[in-house]
Amino acid sequence: MHTPGSKVSGYIVLMIVQIIFLVLFWLFVRYEKAVLPAPIAAEDAGSAKEHVSKYPQFQDIQVMIFIGFGFLMTFLRKYGYSATGYTLFMAALVVQWAVLMKGFLHMDGGKISLSLESIIDADIAAAVPLISMGALLGRTTPIQLLCMSIFEVALFAGNEYLALNILSICDCGGSITVHAFGAYFGLAVALMLRPASDQNDAGKHEGANYVSDLFAMIGTTFLWVYWPSFNSVLAEGSGGERAILNTFLSLAAATVTTFVVSALVSHENKLDMVHVQNSTLAGGVAVGTVCNLLLGAHGAVLIGIIAGTVSVLGYRYLTPWLTSNLRIHDTCGVHNLHGMPALISAIASAIVASMVTADDYQSELQDIFPAMVHGNNGTVTKIMGGLGRNASTQAGYQLFGIAVTLLIAIGGGILAGGVMKYTSFRNLEKDEQHQDEQYWEVPAVENKEE
Repeated sequence: MHTPGSKVSGYIVLMIVQIIFLVLFWLFVRYEKAVLPAPIAAEDAGSAKEHVSKYPQFQDIQVMIFIGFGFLMTFLRKYGYSATGYTLFMAALVVQWAVLMKGFLHMDGGKISLSLESIIDADIAAAVPLISMGALLGRTTPIQLLCMSIFEVALFAGNEYLALNILSICDCGGSITVHAFGAYFGLAVALMLRPASDQNDAGKHEGANYVSDLFAMIGTTFLWVYWPSFNSVLAEGSGGERAILNTFLSLAAATVTTFVVSALVSHENKLDMVHVQNSTLAGGVAVGTVCNLLLGAHGAVLIGIIAGTVSVLGYRYLTPWLTSNLRIHDTCGVHNLHGMPALISAIASAIVASMVTADDYQSELQDIFPAMVHGNNGTVTKIMGGLGRNASTQAGYQLFGIAVTLLIAIGGGILAGGVMKYTSFRNLEKDEQHQDEQYWEVPAVENKEE
């Protein structure tokens, strides 16, 4: 059991981290010129209007992060306070840290420029540790989540910079850099924190009831409705509208497929609420990397069908296998909602990139495939130190990008999990897991019923 003193010291550490953020913001962060009063920023007024125009999508993403993710994880019947509370805490922490970490990689004159777009980027980055938390839900302490998030976001920022700025891959909706990274980092931590073989059975609180599943559906609904904004907010030009259309169609196809496949593979051919809560969202992840590309309506629908099928089968067969054979307790099934659909998206991006011609995207080519410029005969090449990057090469870079992301995420997760397990961090005992009472004041009626 935790002593009151150990809990107090943990919260003091959290406050110290916030004060460190304060100092770093004071030293390094300055408003972007476009958001300063005229006449200082008169020449950048157009940029300010562009940022303000993204505020509705910013609100959508806020709803996804703080409400969608939080309520999706309330399916554990005794962990509702922690699911929603820790989501709010981690997102608020990570948004600040992401502004700093991503800003350090794009400094101008030794300072970080702060704008609405940088906050949107930070909000998207907050999804990464929240995805990882889903794999560990109910089995970590707040201080463990804090330390994992700090390390993970720093690693994520470096990997994203490598993927987008150095390898120049296309990943508009973040399926590679956000979803795959968060899922496999979390699974690697779960691998390191796996229970002993004689304690591999489910804990007494590791389950849902009717009410908790209903609350989780609130999260599903918010995520489903706002996912097109998540995928499209960073798209340029007409790619933004394509991202909305492709994401919506993929989500719709994944939802229909989820209901069908769930009924086919579940006991007595009844619908499984776990599938409905999660696999209906897989289409949004699977189309993310390619959402701004010229998929065609049929392409978006096809991706949604594949994602829904793979996700349901993962929940039905793969997750139990990972638990029984590798002792990986993926509480929320992030491998099925974020991991495998992200791999589908990466493969789709390689296929689409291999067929790109210069005439397809016209003036938007530099925004969508920044490593490419127009070449002869409708081909696409990049002038990079005298070396050309044609469409096939870009497809290879897309696959290389997901491979590097998996390597960094899994390696970082193993390192973080090892530190959490073998250092002075206290790990929850089995009978302490998946319940709010360890860190929250719970109404007396709840304790009496228990």
